[in-house]
Amino acid sequence: MALQDRGASSSSINDKQEQNYNRVIAIVFLALFIDLLGFALILPLFPSILDYYSQTEDGFYLSLQRGVDWFAVMAGIPPERKYNSVLFGGLIGSIFSILQFFSSPLTGAVSDHWGRRPVILMTVMGLIASYSLWAASRTFGVFLLSRIIGGISKGNVSLSTAIIADLHSPKARSKGMAMIGVAFSLGFTLGPMMGAYLATHTERGEVFYLRSALSALVFSVADFIFIFLLLPETLPKEKRVSSVTSGFQAAVDLLSPLALFQFSAVTRGKESPSEQNLQNLKILGLVYFLYLFLFSGLEYTLSFLTHQRFHFSSMQQGKMFFFIGITMAVIQGGYARRIKPGNEIRAVKRAIMLLIPAFLLIGWAANVTMLGAGLLLYSFAAAIVIPCLSAVVSGYGDQKGRVMGILRSLGALARALGPILAAAGECSPGGGSEGAQAPLAWVKGQMDGKQPQSLHSG
Repeated sequence: MALQDRGASSSSINDKQEQNYNRVIAIVFLALFIDLLGFALILPLFPSILDYYSQTEDGFYLSLQRGVDWFAVMAGIPPERKYNSVLFGGLIGSIFSILQFFSSPLTGAVSDHWGRRPVILMTVMGLIASYSLWAASRTFGVFLLSRIIGGISKGNVSLSTAIIADLHSPKARSKGMAMIGVAFSLGFTLGPMMGAYLATHTERGEVFYLRSALSALVFSVADFIFIFLLLPETLPKEKRVSSVTSGFQAAVDLLSPLALFQFSAVTRGKESPSEQNLQNLKILGLVYFLYLFLFSGLEYTLSFLTHQRFHFSSMQQGKMFFFIGITMAVIQGGYARRIKPGNEIRAVKRAIMLLIPAFLLIGWAANVTMLGAGLLLYSFAAAIVIPCLSAVVSGYGDQKGRVMGILRSLGALARALGPILAAAGECSPGGGSEGAQAPLAWVKGQMDGKQPQSLHSG
């Protein structure tokens, strides 16, 4: 009888704990979804925003334009205004991502000492300031400042992942990571469409991006209130680092590109991996970096390519991003989640091979049908590669959190370099999306030649 009572009590505790985990996952999902809706509003507007500042002959914009013109001459890029716009877009995209690369590990280190909840609220306050400046901006300098503050404050995405990683149940962590992926898919599906719609419905004399900027501001304020009222602290005081300084020392390994590619932070852990496992991690990390480098490059130059080649309006840009997002969501829901454990690497190799014709079709697209076919293949691959690589790497024993932190930093570094280099390639004579096929083929060869084995074997 006593054993039955004890069993019933244990079951009741487990059920309550499971409910608490599900509540945290739901809160993180909704908070991240609201955040990404606001973030994605600007995506289809970038070409039009840069055209706007060029036409108003903004002094700061023109001075930067002269610098970009000098770079174009040095790089052998044709001195045409359309190429200047692409380079500007790549530059802004890279600035935002490189700031995110530096801020994410540092905000993570601060949260290891202060806790997740106060730090994520601070990052959302930074986003509120960023969107406020965007809404008020009538000069390129203020707009650029808003992007800089936004890049510094975007550590809230990695903090969301850290909150899920704090959960004790492996099942809950797996479910939480999946829901973060769903939040990204939904945010990047609906956000661009909303931004484009708002930009096409403006009053006479109103700046076309004002309503999108104000909507992003409303989303960020709602996100702050939602987190403040509902998100509990997930990192107990007894598990926090003793000082912010010790957290920063751990973050240094996430700010050094060489240390990232060598997975140095893992080798300094309590349980250093075997040489074979470390080599597997290095291969997976390199593949992850190269894929996101190419993905982010196309992501930032795609709107400029369609704006200039097919004269897409902001609404057409929004529809294009909606098509990409909905395709990814369908593939993730119908195929990616059914990939059996152990088959992830095989699925990644197939997806990477699909990217070669995808980049060729997009780069050589002479009509919207050809572009659509390329985007379909691109979206299919995008829905497979990152979730599968993350699933393989997350199986790395007791150092899962540290390994995933390195992987996120590699992704941020790739997103920092991808846009500006892709923009320069897009503008170069004979350049374009098709140039990605050589590195993609190399990645496939690396994975064929050195198939990563199970990472669970010590």
